[in-house]
This record gives sequence, C-alpha cells and structure tokens, in this order.
Amino acid sequence: MDRSNKPIPVLDLFAGPGGLGEGFSSARDNLGNSCFEIVLSVEKDHQAHRTLELRAFFREFDGQAPEEYYRYLRGEITREELFGTYPVQAKAASSKAWHAELGSHHLPPAVVDRRVRKSLKGAKDWVLIGGPPCQAYSVIGRSRMQRTDPIRFEQDPRHFLYREYLRILAVHRPPVFIMENVQGILSTRINGGRIFTDILSDLREPLRCSSDAIPERKRSGAVRYRLYSLAEPLRDCSYDPSSFLIRMKHYGIPQDRNRVIILGIREDMDVQPEYLKKVNRHVPLKSVISDLPRLRSRLSKEADSEKTWSRVLRSIARCSWIDDARLEATVRSKVIAVSRRVRASLATGGRYLECDPQSKYMPDWFSDRLLGGACNHSSRSHMRTDIQRYAFVSCFGFIHKRTPLLKDFPHGLLPKHRNAAEAAKNGNGLFSDRFRVQIWNAPATTITSHIAKDGHYFIHPDPYQSRSLTVREAARIQTFPDNYFFEGPQTSQYQQVGNAVPPLLARSIAEIVHGVFASQSRLSQ
Repeated sequence: MDRSNKPIPVLDLFAGPGGLGEGFSSARDNLGNSCFEIVLSVEKDHQAHRTLELRAFFREFDGQAPEEYYRYLRGEITREELFGTYPVQAKAASSKAWHAELGSHHLPPAVVDRRVRKSLKGAKDWVLIGGPPCQAYSVIGRSRMQRTDPIRFEQDPRHFLYREYLRILAVHRPPVFIMENVQGILSTRINGGRIFTDILSDLREPLRCSSDAIPERKRSGAVRYRLYSLAEPLRDCSYDPSSFLIRMKHYGIPQDRNRVIILGIREDMDVQPEYLKKVNRHVPLKSVISDLPRLRSRLSKEADSEKTWSRVLRSIARCSWIDDARLEATVRSKVIAVSRRVRASLATGGRYLECDPQSKYMPDWFSDRLLGGACNHSSRSHMRTDIQRYAFVSCFGFIHKRTPLLKDFPHGLLPKHRNAAEAAKNGNGLFSDRFRVQIWNAPATTITSHIAKDGHYFIHPDPYQSRSLTVREAARIQTFPDNYFFEGPQTSQYQQVGNAVPPLLARSIAEIVHGVFASQSRLSQ
C-alpha cells in the first residue's frame, strides 16, 4: 500500500453532476488533509459535464476559490472570462472532467483505458465510484416501458451499461469500488430472472462477464472482489440483496430517499470495513431550506406580474370550490386566511439572489460567506389553476402534516383528467397523490429527475409562496453546498440534481473507504 499522505485518486464513472465525487473530495483525515482526489469524472450529458468541469475548477483552489469564481456565479463575468483568468486551473479541470459516453461504439475501450491510465499516473491505490444510468431500473420508467413495449424493455441497452463498469474493474483492478443505483434495480427482471443477482455475481468476478471486451493478453490473473453492505455489519454478500439498500433519512440526509450502494474490496485486501452509523433523529425539511429567500411562483400561459400573481391567490376566497362540502372547515379557514394575506412583494428569484442564507442544519457544510447569496434559486411557471391547487395542498399539509390525496380535494380543484376523477372516487391508484406537498417537520420525499417535468410532486410547504421547489431548494435537500453551481437551463439543472447521490452521504461512504485503506496499510507494516 502507498503510505504517503497524498490523496487517494478516485475515478467517477457515469458521474452526473458529481454528487458521489463531491462527497469523496470533501472527506478529510484527522489533520484536515484531503483523503481523496477526483482525478477523472466521466459524464455524457453536456450540461452535467459543464457542472462537473466547473466544480473541478473550484477544487483546484483547495476550497479557497478566487473572487472571480463568485463573480461568475453571480453572473457578473462569463465562464470564458473566469477560465481565461486562471488558465492553469482551467486546463487541470478540463483534464479531470471528461465529456464522453461510456459503452458507446463511438468510444473504443482502448481510448477509455488510455485516459484511465493517464489519470491514475501509475497509482496502485485508488477507488472506482459511480453507477450506470438508472432510467431502465427506475420503478416509473420500468412500469411505463413494460406496459408500452415489453420487448424493447427487455432489450434496453441501459440494463447492461454496468458491463462497462465491469470491464474497467477487470482491466484496471482498483483495490476498492463503490457502485450505486436506484432501488428499482432490486426488483428488475430480465428474461424472468432478477438482474441484481446477476450483477452481484458479475461484480465478484468481473472478468467472467466482460472477457469478450478484453484483449487476450490482459485476461491473465482474474481479479475477484468481496462485496459488502454499508447498512449492515455483515461480511460479503451471502445475505439478502436488499441489505444493500441505504435508507438515507436514517443517515442524516433530509429526504426519504433509498439507494442501492455496493462496496467492493479486492480479495487480496483482508480488511473488514465499517458501516454507516444511523442518526438518532430524521432531519426535517424546515432546518434545511427555510433560510432561503421566499419566492412567488411565476405565471404561465398569461402575462406574469406580482399583481397578477397576488390577484390569483386573493381570488381563491371567491372560488366556488371554497364552499365545497368535502373541504374541511380547518383547511378552508387556512386557505381563506392565506388568500387575504398574500404578499405581493415576493420576487421570483434567478441565477443569483443576494441574501445571507444560513442553514440551520450543518451551516458549515452548506453556507459560504464569500458567495453572499443563493444560486440556482428561481421559481418556475405554473398555470393559475395549479397555483390555486398548490395553495390548497400546502394549507392541507400545514393542518394535517401529510399531503392530501385526490379524494381529499374539493371537486372544483380536481384536474380535468379521467385518471384524476377515478383516483378521487376510489381513493387509490398511481394518480391519487398527483399533487404532493412537502412537510416542514419531516424529511422531504425523494428528489428525482421527474422534478424537471413539473413541480406537482415537489410543492413548497409555505402556502404564501404557492409554488414548487427551486433547483437550489432541491439541491439543499440533496445536500449540495450552496457554492455548487448547476449549469444549463433550469430543466437540465433539475435533472442533474434529481439524478445525483447526496454528497453528505457520499462523504460518510468515503470515510469508510479511507478506513479500508488505512487498515490495509497497518496490516502491511
């Protein structure tokens, strides 16, 4: 083992905006030194890659980014001006953030291998992290594709992108790897069998599955791995595969998010890893986003203005549905009170909003005094009918501490959709919680990439704002620091945040991985 104090190199595959990498790069030892360095992040999405590259640039300054970085976040200078001012750091960031599509026939394995070797610079101790794209494994994506085109679902190449991950394991043999994916991968079936069982078998002996993609001269001495759960103190994976499921709200992440995470340790390393320690209390949403500036929603399909928006909310008290017998008296009173006390002075936010945010939860992690505001904090546009629904839903959540189902809606507020009418009548079905409010005193529901399509599942709990969550609020829930800027249009920003691994959880995982290397170093002395 390399016993120097240099950070351990990390390769991040299918990196997205870099949640896993951010956690590893932020891990520190007892002396405050960086435990890991992200030497290569690979991502095919253009905007996510731009986010990765900007963050790689930020890390080149070891946490002391120059004023120009913050000027760029505030929109005062361009990205080209920022990188042009610091060309050495920009070049280093470009070499560490690779815009490439792994597994594509346009990217030969030999090219990938050369880039991996160049990034590692001969290091023997390093970590491979990441996971294949998860759309084919997600419960929503799976049910939709199986219903509309089951043959196409069986043949979806995204099922097998993990084989590129396997190939890199087989060829480059990292001592440790972390592989993550969505919960749906546990129940996905291909040709009648559970794909996760095959994945575990392949990860134990990656050459067996990927040998056809590896030249004959590199196949000698097959590498094998022991697999570990990070949720349970059990050796190797001779137990229920569901043990690999991490329920993040139990580990200090402010959302009810589940993720499958596998720790692999090469067989020649006789080390027993630690496991994640649960927290005593779940982190409530209020402690994470309540300090961010209050915003109003924008109006879609009509001219947007503060006066029009406030007029929409004030009109609720005169709507016919407010007298619906199905509407509980306590909720009706709250809705009417909100409509009469609307604040017309709320802004809609933007790329950067000057303020002094101080998260009540782990302010040293989230806040950056040099930033002086909030980035990616812009409200999205909603139709006036949805704004009224959001007002009702958030008032209902305030009273009942839960999100309403469509059966709880006044008839006049129901969407004009057959599925909505059926859900309201039967009280169940996929459409029954079409409008989902977050609750202040509970962890948020899972932030997913679906937030990019509409905000109905991510309604802000404050009825006076009557809107869905902003990108920054979603990023806070995902535990990204405030100075982590997401590039691209708003839709892309939402997708990036929704697909990410929470960096705070990744940091805890990184500390466990660092302990593995430290234990092996002690054993080899």
